Order: sequence, then C-alpha cells, then structure tokens
Amino acid sequence: MKEVLVIYYSQTGQLTDVLKNVTSTIAGDEINISYLEIVPEKQFPFPWKEEEFYGAFPETFLQIPTPLKPIPKDILKTHQPEGNKKYDLIILGYTVWFLTPSIPINSFLLSPQARLLLANTPVVTVSASRNMWIMAQEKIKKLLADNQANLVGNIALVDKNLNHLSVITIAHWLMGGKKTRLFGIFPKPGVSDKDILEASRFGMPIKNALLKNDYRDLQQNLLHKGAVKVNPSLIATDIRGNIVFKKWAAHLIKKENDKRRKWTVYFKYYLLFAIWLIAPIVFIVFLLTYFPMYRKIQRDKAYYSSITLR
Repeated sequence: MKEVLVIYYSQTGQLTDVLKNVTSTIAGDEINISYLEIVPEKQFPFPWKEEEFYGAFPETFLQIPTPLKPIPKDILKTHQPEGNKKYDLIILGYTVWFLTPSIPINSFLLSPQARLLLANTPVVTVSASRNMWIMAQEKIKKLLADNQANLVGNIALVDKNLNHLSVITIAHWLMGGKKTRLFGIFPKPGVSDKDILEASRFGMPIKNALLKNDYRDLQQNLLHKGAVKVNPSLIATDIRGNIVFKKWAAHLIKKENDKRRKWTVYFKYYLLFAIWLIAPIVFIVFLLTYFPMYRKIQRDKAYYSSITLR
C-alpha cells in the first residue's frame, strides 16, 4: 500500500478544491491518501479587513512563524526514528501572500514536525495564486531543502485574467468573502472554475511516478499537462518586488501600535502605486528589451518551470 499525505492551508477553500481534484485521479490501486490541514492557533480572518490584511505583511514576508495547533497523532504515529518513511509521497499545497508562502505553511515548514514528515520524502508542491508565484516557490524550494525533502514536481495555478483586473477582483473576494463577479460584469476572481476542475489531469502523472517509485520525469510530464506557465514579463516584477518588500518589511517590523498602523497605511498606498503605475513601466521595459534579453528570458523560463534550486 502506497501512502500519500496532502499537507495544506487554504483560507478561502479554493486550494482545497484544487487538491481534491488532483488527488481524485491518484486514489485507488493500493494508494491511500491522508490529509493534514495546517491550523494556526490564532486563525487568520476571512474575509479580511484591510487593516488586518496589510498588517500581516511584515511577518509574512520576513517568514516569521506563528504557533500552530498540534499535528494529529495519527499523522505521525508510525514515524520510524531509524529513518524509515511513513509516507511514500507528500503533496504540499500553499497559497501566496505578499510574494511569499502564507504564514501557516511557512510556520509548518519551519517546525520540527516538518522535518519528521518531509525528510528523504518525495514532495509535489501545488500552489494557487493571483499571478506572481515564482519567488514564493523559490522560498518553498529553500525550506524543503532545509527539511531534507526531495522536491519532485510542481503545479502552479493562477488567475489568468489581466493583471489590473485581477487586482480589483481579488480585493473584492478577499475583503468581501465571496468568489463572485464584481457588479456582475468583472470576471470571477482567482483560479477559474475550469482550471480547478481540470486539475484532475495532473493526478495520473503523479500516480504513475508513485507506483513506479520513479520521479525523474515527473516534472516534465506535469509540464506537458500545463502544470506551470511562467509569464516572463512578471519575473522581473516579482524579483524587484521582493527587493522593495524586504525594505518595507524590515521597517514595519520595528514599529509598534499606532506607529505601525500609520506606516502600514503608507505601505498600502505604496503597494497600490506600484501595482497601478510601476508595474506597467516594468512591463514596457520588458517589451523594449525582449529581443536583446531573449536568451536570458528563455533560460529563466526553463529554470522557474523546473524543480531545481540555484
């Protein structure tokens, strides 16, 4: 019997639906699937209030862990201290907050229990985000490496609507709590219902690799199924955003109470300015330099589609 563990945190339920569809074509044929939902001791709100949403930025970006509720004993009970694995495969589902893995998933990956579960175990990562996931996945790769896990596959689903449309619709969803069409005319926020449903197509490549215990071609097989689409125009935006966010987070984390709330408001307006004015400029620069930078762009696309860590 092959044992698969799905570890996830889904605030809105979207990622849960994605994972259920992925695993729907894995279960059976002597494969048992268990689920571990990561639960913070202090729950994050949904829908968000603006102050709480932007207030979570420094701890998110700086990857400061929060206390989690204990992992159920039945998930860990057959762990063998001599090194035998309980799980033949782990599927790690995460969402992206501020270009970074969400606080609950980051907190889990920084915990001693993560090492117990992940060490020497094949891992497939599954993310659902607005559009920028590349640097968050790099952080996940690093955390998995720190836990001695073996990353064998990655699936990254995104909102395919235009960048500025998705900014509006995601705010409507996160602050309003409903995945509906704003004013009845905007597209639905998040990963499309079609892409969520069709995530089941990723299950068979994973299942075949699991049954053969051979993951060497898994990522390539997932790519053939459309598991990852790297948007080269967003690579520079993601990287540059991380540089700027690092400065903002380092500044905000030092502030307390009213001062922090005041500076968080400044950060909110900076973020809106960056999305609506700076990002289009970065895109124009990308277009103007596309042909001179073509080879580098292709190398970057290949790397960020892969499971390797520089």
